[in-house]
Amino acid sequence: MKASRIAAAGAVAASAVLAVSAPAFAHVSVQPEGEAAKGGYAVVDFKVPNERDDASTNKVEVNFPTDHPLASVMPQPLDGWSVQVTKSKLAKPLTLHGEKISEAVSKVTWTATGKGIEPGFFQKFPLSVGALPEDTDELVFKAIQTYDNKEVVRWIEPQQEGQEEPENPAPVLTLSDASAEGHHGSSGTAKDASDTSTAAPAASTSASSADSSDTTARVLGVVGIVVGAAGVAYGVLAGRRRTEA
Repeated sequence: MKASRIAAAGAVAASAVLAVSAPAFAHVSVQPEGEAAKGGYAVVDFKVPNERDDASTNKVEVNFPTDHPLASVMPQPLDGWSVQVTKSKLAKPLTLHGEKISEAVSKVTWTATGKGIEPGFFQKFPLSVGALPEDTDELVFKAIQTYDNKEVVRWIEPQQEGQEEPENPAPVLTLSDASAEGHHGSSGTAKDASDTSTAAPAASTSASSADSSDTTARVLGVVGIVVGAAGVAYGVLAGRRRTEA
């Protein structure tokens, strides 16, 4: 009886460790390359993972917020994908740098001309955007992911404050405060150089910590499996000895 309990405990421990070390469910997300400052321009990447084992993503559509329209949106060419930028008339024209803007980008669509995003892979879709609004802390986009088996996943649910993350959250771009020295591509200064030099080590440290955490989780997962297997084996052995006795 004691051996059986040990075996069961080992198996439960292994399962628990594996559950903890399992990767989080991936979603379509958006992150800036560097800084996305209010009132400035930025390059942002829409990261699209393939969450299916038997289908490839062959179309990605990103809808832009209408409450904070962006006048300038330029895609980067991607091998294996065609891209279409759609503009729409604004209900209320904008004034940017002294120029009145009557239309803005409402949607960007990427369509695969090759294999698309195959199972087990992800793809980044870069865009140069601006000028970013100055009266909000974030921009919420709505993304639609289409698979070659005709399945459509809509990443359009907003995150409600104080509530759990929705099943299909919309990508959110967090905006940083504009620097005191300007945010429209002003000339570099000593402070800019200092900020650049300190940002690299910080990014490196963050990446190192993430790698370390990932490695630790994997090691714990392997240890859990070994412990569970050992417990099961011990239980089987003990049972055989009692039978032979």
